[in-house]
Amino acid sequence: MRLGLIGGTFDPIHYGHLVTAEVARYELRLAKVVFVPAGQPPHKPGRQVSPALHRVAMVRLALTSNPHFELSTMEVERPGPSYTVDTVKEFQRLYREAEIWFITGADAVAEVPTWNRAEELLQLCRLVAVARPGYTLRGCAGKQTELPDLWRKIHVMQVPGVAVSSTEIREWVRMGKPIKYLLPEPVEEYIAQHGLYCG
Repeated sequence: MRLGLIGGTFDPIHYGHLVTAEVARYELRLAKVVFVPAGQPPHKPGRQVSPALHRVAMVRLALTSNPHFELSTMEVERPGPSYTVDTVKEFQRLYREAEIWFITGADAVAEVPTWNRAEELLQLCRLVAVARPGYTLRGCAGKQTELPDLWRKIHVMQVPGVAVSSTEIREWVRMGKPIKYLLPEPVEEYIAQHGLYCG
């Protein structure tokens, strides 16, 4: 069985995340894709992240229409920073026969050598680098001497461009701009009901 994992703060989750997961599920023949909201993301120390209960609730609302998507609260329930290698190890324990594919943005691939216990991570899973059509890894050429296994185990997957980011959505809410059609309607309603991103 092939199992997809997609992590992030999901602050908030939007259609770009969902399209990415669905394309990966189809192209890589994944049995399911598990969304894993980060607890304490170590790569965002300077930014205030919304409370986990809100981020988890928004992901849960966004996934209800796709039976191939699941939510895991593993990282938000684990104390301390959320490291990908620990999450992948735990999923390997839970799904002993599964081949795990970790889905991340192509721009993040060049930073993988700096991740916590990166070499161990590469022994545990395959990496999926999500890119917009036409993207190549040429920009990472200078880094290919770092962790050579990384570049052999990476799968570049092109996804139709969805010009939206969580940062942009938060800013638009703060400015009073509409966010309809950037994320699922139940998530939009949740943001309004709880007054998220207004301050």
